[in-house]
Amino acid sequence: MYTFDKRAYDRRVRWFRQARFGLFFHFGLYAIPARGEWVRSTERMPEEAYMPFFHSFDPARFDARAWARAAKDAGAAYAVLTAKHHDGFCLFDADNTDFKSTRTPFGRDIVREFLDAFRAEGLKVGLYYSLLDWHHPDYPHYGDRHHPMRDDPAQANDGRVWERYLTYMHAQVRQLCTQYGRLDLMWFDFSYDDMLGEKWRAAELADMVRTLQPDILLNNRLEASGEGFGSLYRCQPTPWHGDLITPEQMIPPAGLRDVRGEPLVWESCVTMNNSWGYVRTDRHYKSADMLVKKLVECVSKGGNMLLNVGPTAAGEFPPEATAILDKIGRWMDKNAESIRSCGPAGLDKPEFGRFTRNGSALYLHIFENALGPLPVPQVKRDDILSATMLSDGSEVPLSASWVHSDYPDVCFLDLGPDPVLPDETDTVVKLLLKEGF
Repeated sequence: MYTFDKRAYDRRVRWFRQARFGLFFHFGLYAIPARGEWVRSTERMPEEAYMPFFHSFDPARFDARAWARAAKDAGAAYAVLTAKHHDGFCLFDADNTDFKSTRTPFGRDIVREFLDAFRAEGLKVGLYYSLLDWHHPDYPHYGDRHHPMRDDPAQANDGRVWERYLTYMHAQVRQLCTQYGRLDLMWFDFSYDDMLGEKWRAAELADMVRTLQPDILLNNRLEASGEGFGSLYRCQPTPWHGDLITPEQMIPPAGLRDVRGEPLVWESCVTMNNSWGYVRTDRHYKSADMLVKKLVECVSKGGNMLLNVGPTAAGEFPPEATAILDKIGRWMDKNAESIRSCGPAGLDKPEFGRFTRNGSALYLHIFENALGPLPVPQVKRDDILSATMLSDGSEVPLSASWVHSDYPDVCFLDLGPDPVLPDETDTVVKLLLKEGF
């Protein structure tokens, strides 16, 4: 049985700490009604009303290679796909159910195509798997907090055998871990009420996954939801502990540390608009500029950002998502060095934006220009070996202007005469610092 080993853990999470930016894909039958992946639950939709989406599922324009190229061009280092969401529909050729993509008019194993395409682009790959299942007859219906039939006494749980569902669920996870090649991340979702930990036979499940995929990372949702930090935070790791913490739709105010003050591995999962699965009427998209700055914020606090795309029923990215990824990609093309393998700088947040750091390289993410030369707090002039614009490698002079002569202990940079920053999203200046700073 698995036991926690700090040295092995640090080795396992190394790539994740370096990656910093990933993409999440929520795709399934729910793209057809286009009202979100929770549509069955929120609308108390009975099974017979949901099944027409299964019988018509045929995303004719799905192209896993195009998805993978878009992810790589956006600067993502890894990607996670919903192999099965709460509705129980499998995007893979599951051995123990016909409720899967290979039994729809589409007839293809989407998970396999996804994994093959993303690996071919050199990206790490992960699969989301919901512990919930609103399709399976043995999953609790009446009285469950989330099941679509939770309020229907006619859907009483007499005759439902929980252990039978767990055997079914464990078998699907085993198949994903044995028939689809190397997986870098298993993204379980989620625990609630008394449905957590050993209710899922979590020690057995986590041990199986880690035995079959020795280098895989698990998130913390066998023991938590988007709320709750889990047992690594308490420094009392359970056999089913999460390797990473998963705050949802927010960025922790000061990063995350355990009860002893040591930094934790975490990933903020966020949507581009307000929805995970495709919602045709949701046009509340965040700007690419904002998302770049939020990525920088995550890195500056020691975390990753997992940015969601909800493809349409046709299998394509919404045009707004494509435009956002294109703009993020153009920024990452010139500035990824300030994201990958970077983390907190150990300095207070500057007024102009954020710091990220990788060893002796300090990256100034300038969101807002100064009036006159730019002050760099907490860094002395003598500590700087060089200052360059990250986008093109050109020198950024240290200012000698008389206007800041009253502040001899503060280092100022001369960004030139133009008050408009070279990159209005985030202009990055790289400072190479003396060893030991």
